[in-house]
Amino acid sequence: MSAQVRPVDNSSLLMANAIRFLAMDAVQEANSGHPGMPMGMADVATVLFKNFININPDKPDWPDRDRFVLSAGHGSMLLYALHYLLGYKDMPIENIKNFRQINFNTAGHPEFGHAMGIETTTGPLGQGLATSVGMALSEKLLSKKFGADLVNHFTYVIAGDGCLQEGISHEAIEFSGHLKLSKLIVLWDDNQISIDGSTNLSNSANQISRFKAAGWHTQSIDGHNYLEIETAIANAKKSKKPSLIACKTKIGFGAPNLAGTSKTHGAPLGSEEIVATRKALGWQHKPFEIPKEILSDWKQTTERAKNLSDNWEKNLQQNPKKNRFLSYIDGIIPESYERKINTFVKQMKKEMPKLATRQASQKTLEVINKSIPFTLGGSADLTGSNLTKTNGMKSISSRNFSGNYIHYGIREHAMGSIMNGVALHKGFIPYGGTFLVFSDYMRASIRLSALMSLRVVYVLTHDSIGLGEDGPTHQPIEHLAILRSTPNLNLIRPADIVETAEAWDIALKTNGPTVLALSRQGLKAFRSEKSSENKVSKGGYVLHENSKKRDLTIIATGSEIEIAMEASSLLSNDGINAAVVSLPCWELFDKQDDNYKSNVLGECPRIAIEAGTEMGWTKYIGEKGIFIGMNSFGASGPASELYKHFGITSDAVVNAAKKQLS
Repeated sequence: MSAQVRPVDNSSLLMANAIRFLAMDAVQEANSGHPGMPMGMADVATVLFKNFININPDKPDWPDRDRFVLSAGHGSMLLYALHYLLGYKDMPIENIKNFRQINFNTAGHPEFGHAMGIETTTGPLGQGLATSVGMALSEKLLSKKFGADLVNHFTYVIAGDGCLQEGISHEAIEFSGHLKLSKLIVLWDDNQISIDGSTNLSNSANQISRFKAAGWHTQSIDGHNYLEIETAIANAKKSKKPSLIACKTKIGFGAPNLAGTSKTHGAPLGSEEIVATRKALGWQHKPFEIPKEILSDWKQTTERAKNLSDNWEKNLQQNPKKNRFLSYIDGIIPESYERKINTFVKQMKKEMPKLATRQASQKTLEVINKSIPFTLGGSADLTGSNLTKTNGMKSISSRNFSGNYIHYGIREHAMGSIMNGVALHKGFIPYGGTFLVFSDYMRASIRLSALMSLRVVYVLTHDSIGLGEDGPTHQPIEHLAILRSTPNLNLIRPADIVETAEAWDIALKTNGPTVLALSRQGLKAFRSEKSSENKVSKGGYVLHENSKKRDLTIIATGSEIEIAMEASSLLSNDGINAAVVSLPCWELFDKQDDNYKSNVLGECPRIAIEAGTEMGWTKYIGEKGIFIGMNSFGASGPASELYKHFGITSDAVVNAAKKQLS
C-alpha cells in the first residue's frame, strides 16, 4: 500500500484529517482510548458520508435515514468526530474534549441513547455487524409492506478484524447472505492488526472467500484511495446481494513512527508522536481546533439528506398508508388487542386447560398475532418445540419478504442480535425462541438488549429438568439465576395458561426485554378467579390461602407451583395452614412497595421450590428459609422420575415444613 493518500480533491483529505486529529487529540486528552482505527478509516468514512450516506443531524430519527453502525466500537472517536463535524447539536467540541469522562455522551464505546444518531450500542466485537442484519431485514420487510417511496435506505457498517473473528459474525453473514439482504454494506477495516500484534498470530482465514461462500458480493480496495472507495461503494449499492468491501488500511495512518503497529490500537500516541503526525500531515492547527472552511465542507455534506428527508416528510403526509406506517414505526398496539386478550384470558379461566406453558404461549400468540400486525416471530431451528409459529404466519425467504416468521437456523447468538437490530430499526416487535439452556449462546445479545432497553421477547422453552430424557446438557440449572441477575431484564416463569397470557401482555407493553421461561411438560391450571387484574404484573401474589391464620408460606414459580399446591393440601390435612405464593417475575415483585411484599410473603417461616439453583432465593425466604431445588446438574430420564430423583416433590416440601415448624 502506498504511504501517500491519493485524494479526489484536497478538501476530502482535509475533511479526513479533521477526523484523525480530533480522534488522536481526544484520546491523548483522556489518556485512554483507541486512536488507530479512526485514523486508519478516516478516508473511508469521509467518502461514505460525503458522497453516499443519507443522515440528517437535524432529524436524527427520520425513519427512512440510512443506518450507520460502528461495529468496531472501540474506534468510537470516529463516530463522535463525525457527529461533531456534521453538526449534531448534542455533540459540541466540549464533549469531544471530555472523551471517556463521566456525565458526557462520548463514552469509551458508542452507547445507544447517550447521544443522537447512535444507532446501537457496540463494543463487544461482532455485535454491531449482527445487529445491522436486523436493521437491513427490517428495511426489506417494511419496504415490501409500504413501498419504496416510504422505505428505501441502506445499512452501512464499519467492522474490524476482530468483528470478523468473533463467532457471531459467521452466523450473521450466513443468515444475511441466505436472505440476500442487498442493502447491507459492510466496510471492513482490513488493517491486519489486533491488540496482540499482527492478526497473523491467530488467524489465516481468507475472509473474502468466506463472505463469497456465504452469498455476499465482495470487493477489495485500497482504503486510502478515494476513487477506489467511491467506486466500491457505488458498486455495492447496485448489488443484489449483501456487500463486503475489504478496505486495506494502515492503522494509525499518518503517525510517522507508530502507524501500522499495534501500539496505535488501544493507547494514546503520546505528545511527541502527535507533534510528528501534525508535521507529517501538514496540520498546523491546535488540539481540537478545526478550521471554519473544513467544518463548512462537512456540514455541506448533510444538505443532500436534509432535502431527501424534507421530501420524504411531504410524501408521507400525502401517502394513504401514513397512519398505518406510523403505527408500525411507533409500535402502537391496536385497541382491539386489549379486548381480544381479555376475552381470551376470561375463557381460559373457565376452561382451565392442562397445558405446557410453551403450548399456552402458542395459544396466546394466536390471539396476539391476529391482533397486532407488526409482531415478527422466529426460532433458532426449534419451531416445533418452541411453538413460536401460529396459524397464518408466513415464513420469510429471499424470494418472499411479505412474511412475518423467521427461520434463524441454529444461530442463537445472531438471532438475539438480529432481534435487537429489528427493535432498534423500529417497525416490528421481535420475538424468538430456543431452549432456555441455549440462552448461553446469546447471552451477550440479551445483555445488550437490556442495556439498550429494547422491546425484545425471548421465548425460552424447556426450562428445567422437566425437559426429561435429553439429559443434563439440555437441562437448565443455573440459567434462571444468571438471567435474573441481568439489570433491566424481566424474566417471567409462568405457572399456567393464565399466567402465560399475562406474561405476554407485560412483555408487549414493556420498554425493555423480556424472557419467558416456559415448560415442556403439561401443567395444571390454577387461576379461575373472575377478576380481570393482571396479577403477574405485580411479580408475585398469593395464589392460595386458607381463611385461618397462616403458618407457612410456600413460594414457587412455573411448573413447581403444582408441587406447592399439592404440598399445601397435604399440610392442611395435618392442620398446617400453608399459603402458596406464585412468584413468576422477581424483577416486577421487587418494584412493589414494602407493604405489598410483606403481605404477600407473610411473617411466618418460608419454603421456596424451583427446579433450578438456589442462588438469589435467600432474599425471599430469609437465612432460615428452606429451598427445595437443584444443587447439581440434571440427568437423563422421564421428567416425573427426575423430580423424584432430585427430591423436588410435595412430600419433600411437607417433610421440610414439619421440620421447620417443629
